[in-house]
Amino acid sequence: MGLTRRGLLAGAAAGGGLIVAWWLMPRNYATPLVPVRGEHVFGAWLKIANDGVVTVAAPQLEMGQGITTLLPQIIAYELGADWRQIAVEPAPVSGAYANIPLATKWMALWDPFGAGLSGSTDALIAARFAGSQRFNATADGTSLAAYEQPCREAAAAARAMLAQEAASRWGVAWEECEVEGGFVTHTDKRASFGELAEAAADYTPPDLPPLRPEPPREKPLPADVDGAPAFPRIDLPSKVDGSYRFAGDVRLPGMVFASIRHGPVDGSELAGFNPKGAAGIKGLAGIVESKRWLAVAANTWWSADQALAAMKPKFANPTPVNSTEIATKLNAALIGGEAHTIVETGYGGEALQRVDIGRRYEVEAAYAAPVETATAAARYADGRLDLWIASQAPEQARIAAARAIGISTEDVALYPMPAGGSFDARLEHDHAIEIALIAKELGRPVQLTWPRRDELIRGRPRAPAWLLLGAQLAKGGASGEGGAIDAMRIRIATPPAAREFGKRLFGNLTSMAAIRETTGEPDPLACEGAVPPYQLPALLVEHVPVEIGLPVGRVRGNAYGPTVFAIESFIDEIAAKAGREPLSFRMAMLGSDVRLAACLQRAAQLAGWDGGADQSGQGLACARIGEGPEAGRIACVATARQGEGGVRVIRLSVAADIGRIVNHDIAKQQIEGGLVFGMGIALGNALRLRGGLPDGGDDSALGLPVLADCPEMRIEFIASEAPPADPGELGTVVAPPAIANALFSATGLRLRRLPLLSDGI
Repeated sequence: MGLTRRGLLAGAAAGGGLIVAWWLMPRNYATPLVPVRGEHVFGAWLKIANDGVVTVAAPQLEMGQGITTLLPQIIAYELGADWRQIAVEPAPVSGAYANIPLATKWMALWDPFGAGLSGSTDALIAARFAGSQRFNATADGTSLAAYEQPCREAAAAARAMLAQEAASRWGVAWEECEVEGGFVTHTDKRASFGELAEAAADYTPPDLPPLRPEPPREKPLPADVDGAPAFPRIDLPSKVDGSYRFAGDVRLPGMVFASIRHGPVDGSELAGFNPKGAAGIKGLAGIVESKRWLAVAANTWWSADQALAAMKPKFANPTPVNSTEIATKLNAALIGGEAHTIVETGYGGEALQRVDIGRRYEVEAAYAAPVETATAAARYADGRLDLWIASQAPEQARIAAARAIGISTEDVALYPMPAGGSFDARLEHDHAIEIALIAKELGRPVQLTWPRRDELIRGRPRAPAWLLLGAQLAKGGASGEGGAIDAMRIRIATPPAAREFGKRLFGNLTSMAAIRETTGEPDPLACEGAVPPYQLPALLVEHVPVEIGLPVGRVRGNAYGPTVFAIESFIDEIAAKAGREPLSFRMAMLGSDVRLAACLQRAAQLAGWDGGADQSGQGLACARIGEGPEAGRIACVATARQGEGGVRVIRLSVAADIGRIVNHDIAKQQIEGGLVFGMGIALGNALRLRGGLPDGGDDSALGLPVLADCPEMRIEFIASEAPPADPGELGTVVAPPAIANALFSATGLRLRRLPLLSDGI
């Protein structure tokens, strides 16, 4: 009962180090790619066909972020292929595609003994876990960190094999051959990839095949220059003409279509329904009743959904969730709850002898609300399940589906599909469980699509957070010049959202069981971003875990959203109280972070920053996501102007440092998309819950920005030699505080709650 991982490994080392060595040793996994006629496999990452087409395996979910262009681009560069001959296909679930950086970051979520050995040992254990558990989840912007080097090595090996075959034909040394544009050349001799592929696939690549001298990169363009992308997105043409296939596009012989109704809260139980209500609806194919939901299948999804409406399912709600009760719990925890120290730096909490300025910030739950609702197709026959689904964690979805219907995981074939948006919603696998049960019950192929109402009530939002920030300023700094921060304390009341999510993802627990198991636990991942990007003499960050009765999960930006909003609003308030100009005030506290300083300066130049004076309508914010050189940095100046109907955000001027840029166009798209997502969080509507149900039944209740609401955006990247950082969440977390600071500048009204236009404002 007293077993711990440290004790287990220490005992194993004392009694026989072979056990430890076996657990930590590297593993090799069979090549998962299967060639069709005329194709030849070159390792786990690519195939080359007789016609010269290079097909790249993509083990990450394409959900709009462009990963099915980035990874092929890396391989095309290293291989020496022509971009016009590159194709892509989703990779099957395999240990060959282990996402080791994500497994390392999430170790506290999957390791029952918890992290805490030496960094090198933890990294080895994470690698062993990710490979053996086929963990290739798409999350936290880890795709390039996990897969750029394996892609380069695989492409370099294939390049060497092609050169070896060409050299054998020409009687020259393979190292003397050039590979570029889809051809291998030597002096006046030339052979295409297609000509060489069949024979080259039988070669053994050299141990440590030589990589090209420089990794792939694209030079950043100025904000006012739009050049044609050197590597246009592979998925774009088919998305424009409608031929791109999502899970909702799957068609199987004899397929029927299912809709579903869930109870208001996770503990809801189906209390009854009227099956006779749908008697007049044609084409019904079956009713599947579960403890917590009701599904109907029909020849069309519309018929199935109308039948469900006519049946009027009723649910018993053990504990209805209301927004007012959630706010009450958060408030009580913030004021008097037991706090756990998450971070303490410099002189720590003892340095805070007084509070010269203290502010409270409140952040409501935020919903992912992807355009494509949860959708999957399945076929169950002879004890095997075929599953077509978009999942950010496909192996965990596969395990959950298998357990739901009592079959082996090896009897589930999962066909990865792209997602029509996700924002981390597809890390959950409820619909994988439901489609498995429905397919087994009906005994025929079926496609399940959640109605938009159910996407909202079953979607687990980003956790709400109430934050209390206090600062001690240098003497005399509360007025006039000065205002330097001597010490800061940040107290965060929020559920242990990451631990709760981990119990669902890795433990296959229900939401309520996950809440029960994590109640009261401190959660550093639920407080990410609480360490400001500034060099402060003393900092204390405390987490007050709160059980709010509402299951919470991951949404774009995650914990960085509330923490960056609070910190950057607070910094502006300190600057205003001290009579300091917001840009220079921040610059003075950056210490050695010259990269973030460059972002702040360039964003100010792009915006024509005038100091953020009263009535200027300009607001500034910055953020750093990640640790060390891999961290991404961003600065944003929002400009607001008064007009008919109130104040409007008219411009967002942004400078970002995301290290070495692999694809400039995709990076810019990700920043733009993040800014619009952040605008939705800042200026949209809080989804109010009454009796467990949201006020509105569809996404219109969220008040998301439409095209006419989107301001002018000027985005520029700072040239950098640092490792690539993910741009996907930077815009999301920096936009809300920049907008809040701009609205204060324009109106004099300080809004400390997200969404900003809450409570009738």
